[in-house]
Amino acid sequence: MALTVSAQAVPLRTDDGGVMRVGNTRVSLDSLVTAYQQGATAEQICEDYPMLDLADVHIVISYCLRHTEEVDEYLATRRQEATELRSKIEADPKTQIIRRRLLEQRARRTEGDAASDS
Repeated sequence: MALTVSAQAVPLRTDDGGVMRVGNTRVSLDSLVTAYQQGATAEQICEDYPMLDLADVHIVISYCLRHTEEVDEYLATRRQEATELRSKIEADPKTQIIRRRLLEQRARRTEGDAASDS
């Protein structure tokens, strides 16, 4: 019996925000690539993201290995966008007020925990 070989579509899509997602899930390409680069196997990635299909993960990994320049460029752009967004958020005076309050609450909680340990 002969095998039928056909082209397989890469299960990646771009959402409304410009983020590449795997299959019909909300799992980003960034998350999958990061896990793979940190040594996770396709099976381990599926354990961490049970909504992913194992075959889709293998196809996406294969695509990334064959298109490293494009994927690296995409990921670099995403990191830059994240850095810019973080700077914008941190520069917002409202964010600074909320951050200060949260840090004060954490300090009070830490002081309370230290006092109860004594």
